[in-house]
Amino acid sequence: MLNYSVYNHTKSTEWVTFVHGAGGSSSIWFKQVREFRKHFNVLLLDLRGHGNSKPILKDAFNSKYTFDSITDDIVEVINAEKIQKSHFIGISLGTILIRNLAEKYPDRVSSMIMGGAIMKLNLRSQILMKLGVVFKSVVPYMLLYKFFAFIIMPKKNHKKSRLLFVTEAKKLYQKEFVRWFRLTSEINPLLRFFRAKDINIPILYLMGEEDYLFLPSIEKIVSNHKFSELFVVKNSGHVVNVEQPEVFNKESIAFIARF
Repeated sequence: MLNYSVYNHTKSTEWVTFVHGAGGSSSIWFKQVREFRKHFNVLLLDLRGHGNSKPILKDAFNSKYTFDSITDDIVEVINAEKIQKSHFIGISLGTILIRNLAEKYPDRVSSMIMGGAIMKLNLRSQILMKLGVVFKSVVPYMLLYKFFAFIIMPKKNHKKSRLLFVTEAKKLYQKEFVRWFRLTSEINPLLRFFRAKDINIPILYLMGEEDYLFLPSIEKIVSNHKFSELFVVKNSGHVVNVEQPEVFNKESIAFIARF
């Protein structure tokens, strides 16, 4: 089972579950925990192979991770804690996992908050993925990860986010990076499905105005999906919860309070 931490509230019955992105860990939510604990029960988890969670499979090169299997890891945790329903907050790739969980287990999801959401890979993103596929087994993964982090978070005010994710990614190892990178083979069909299908669960997209790779596609989704809202965070790039934590916390808590 995944490594996780629980913070119980003395009065609230509402749960908020935080899901980080690839290469991160539950520690990226350090600017959220204190504020959210004032209002809700909080669950933080480390995805398989990240933080203090061990890899699930033994042979990284002959076995394949899938979005469904990683989503089921999360469900296993909430089942273990007897959490019937939760609000889910994700960042980056974590938003794909949350959206997949809502598709598979809609009765377990009260609402979703998607920070730096990935719902479409533009041409530049797809080129990056193809480069990664070519070099993933021959180039040290940290070089690839640093390169990707710089492309996604290029500006000076994104430096803190870049350094945080690179620091967390160092806890991985080459084989684990390969496992996660193989998820790219199923990402485009899955995202295409998510864009085409609305879901009867409230969604708040919190996107940095400088998240140029992913913001345009979210704007289109929100214009077509009845239950989705968008809040654009000023002076922020991809990792909005780190770069603008006060705004992220305020908007997220206010959104959850409505449901």
